[in-house]
Amino acid sequence: MTAQNPRKILVTSALPYANGSIHLGHLLEYIQTDIWVRFQKLRGNECHYVCADDAHGTAIMLRAEKEGISPEEQIARVKAEHEADFAGFQIAFDNFHSTHSEENRLLSEEIYKACRDKGHIAIRSIKQLYDPVKELFLADRYIKGECPKCDAADQYGDNCEACGATYTPAELKNPFSVISGATPVEKESEHYFFKLPDFQEFLQQWTRSGTLQDEVANKLAEWLDSGLQEWDISRDAPYFGFEIPDAPNKFFYVWLDAPIGYMASFKNLCDKRGDLDFNEYWKKDSTTELYHFIGKDIINFHALFWPSMLSAAEYRTPTAVNAHGFVTVNGSKMSKSRGTFIKARTFLNHLNPTYLRYYFAAKLSSSVDDFDLNLEDFVQRVNADLVNKLVNIASRTGNFIAKASGELSATCAEPEMLQQFIDAGDQIASHYEKREFGRAMKDIMALADRANEYIQEKAPWAMNKEEGRHQEVQDVCSVALNLFRQLVTYLAPVLPEIADKTKAFLNLDSLDWEARREILLSHKINKFQPMLARAEMDKVTAILEETKTELAKENGEAPAVDNSADKTAAKNAEKKADKKAKNKGPELREDGNEVIADTIEFPDFAKVDLRIARIVKAEHVEGAEKLLQLTLDIGNGETRNVFSGIKSAYNPEDLNGKLTVMVANLAPRKMKFGMSEGMVLAAGPGGEDIFLLEPHDGAQPGMRVM
Repeated sequence: MTAQNPRKILVTSALPYANGSIHLGHLLEYIQTDIWVRFQKLRGNECHYVCADDAHGTAIMLRAEKEGISPEEQIARVKAEHEADFAGFQIAFDNFHSTHSEENRLLSEEIYKACRDKGHIAIRSIKQLYDPVKELFLADRYIKGECPKCDAADQYGDNCEACGATYTPAELKNPFSVISGATPVEKESEHYFFKLPDFQEFLQQWTRSGTLQDEVANKLAEWLDSGLQEWDISRDAPYFGFEIPDAPNKFFYVWLDAPIGYMASFKNLCDKRGDLDFNEYWKKDSTTELYHFIGKDIINFHALFWPSMLSAAEYRTPTAVNAHGFVTVNGSKMSKSRGTFIKARTFLNHLNPTYLRYYFAAKLSSSVDDFDLNLEDFVQRVNADLVNKLVNIASRTGNFIAKASGELSATCAEPEMLQQFIDAGDQIASHYEKREFGRAMKDIMALADRANEYIQEKAPWAMNKEEGRHQEVQDVCSVALNLFRQLVTYLAPVLPEIADKTKAFLNLDSLDWEARREILLSHKINKFQPMLARAEMDKVTAILEETKTELAKENGEAPAVDNSADKTAAKNAEKKADKKAKNKGPELREDGNEVIADTIEFPDFAKVDLRIARIVKAEHVEGAEKLLQLTLDIGNGETRNVFSGIKSAYNPEDLNGKLTVMVANLAPRKMKFGMSEGMVLAAGPGGEDIFLLEPHDGAQPGMRVM
């Protein structure tokens, strides 16, 4: 189904630089954008997502020279790597192009000439530091020396990392070129400038038009109030980029043609498809929508220079520029030495990208606040929400339908509850539209809790054992799978792989947003297949180790080998062999207690999800000498049924209302008396001396035990 009045939307993400690999900091933006685009498409809107590699500049020219290849070969190689990484994370561009393209050259020249002919370009000579060996002018990042304030050595040409001082490259003591090591000399050159102050009044109005987040508009207001400066848009040869028209050996600065790359990529898409009109999306009076997703570090280019150039060239300006913060890992900046500067490919080598897409979504909002990827929380969150809550609904009920008729019931046993799930889609859609993805995930998981409560309450596995109740089982499981279908529809923008598997399982052509209103009745489904394995902490550890190894290789070092696990295993094996050979029974400590020989590593322990639980009900198990049946509240309305061998120490009536600790992610175990869905923690030698672990006052069901 499609929206009645579909919007026409063009969306872009900032262009990745064609000089390095995609890492997790980049992925936050592309995943955020992809989720928003997928949502718009599921709503029936005509939405196009374009991007490109940012392929110009001195850095690319120098890297190609170092590799012994042409800049064109360098950017083609990196583009292929970028496209593979994006595809690995299920980021679905409608077109991924390059700024080193004929479309971009023509559009850059057109926009420059429009600015020039309207008097917005100035030409004047400036002095810069020059590398006499490489024969090129040096940007600040290619100059190092001693800080003029604190004398710290090996500081870059714009600011000191030791004392924080800012300065010009000419102020450095004993400066040298990072490229050749030569001492730079001062040299004069003619440069071209975009007269940004001409757009002061325009920008004061545009930045307050609702196009930007309030905190961004407030920051830009500080710059506008202090007065805008002209922007240097030229670079001297040698330089890899587009030559400025009528200016031999002068090239466009990379930041002039980079945003024009958005237009060029869309123009390339229009030419390839034939059914899209470039002007409809870019003409000055366009009624279509244009959204840029960017990091907060490049807001000046997108909210000052870019709209000014577009206005001068009589093109439309963006509907909104959506800025986000930076990614930190475990509370700190991404670091190569700590192994947290993680490349996209390194993550894909070990973990399913679905995990990262969901975790980003669960924590993203419309603000520009920084985003912390806490690795332990990451593992726990995706397992708790995606495996224990979402996929669990289908895995617990799908097989009952498959073993019966393979067809959902003809009538809905819980129409009111299902309607509530359908109605919730309007609020969830509003969250997606406003980029409040975290709120959307919270609402969806609250629905997932309700679905699991329903299944737990009805207990179809117990009903299925009773004669004459098979239709009830069919009805309950049909309701559960309809609820599951609603949840996956809402999560489809975030979890495209799970959405595809759900379509195959439920035999659906699509999961369009409006199609959710049609309840699946007398509907044939297929056998349930596993959808998502648990995330494992040892895989996260492997990612960090691989990242450190990559850094060591970059630095020409031999990577440190951590063989502690091998040593531990060897020691344990040796102890076991010694016991077996001597046949003396278990090894004892001096206090007479048994030595625990087998050890586990921390990643193994980190897999255990310990939760505070309240014992809602405890009762005897008929026919069982040692077991009590416990109904446990583990928070968010979720309950678990657990059989525990503590009958010799506790009367059931004494346990009701008590808090304890349970292993929440233990695989359900089918027992003679029913399904046990976890384990409570207890200690003691046995008999009457068994003691349940009881948390202190203040603990609440659902809290994780750290």
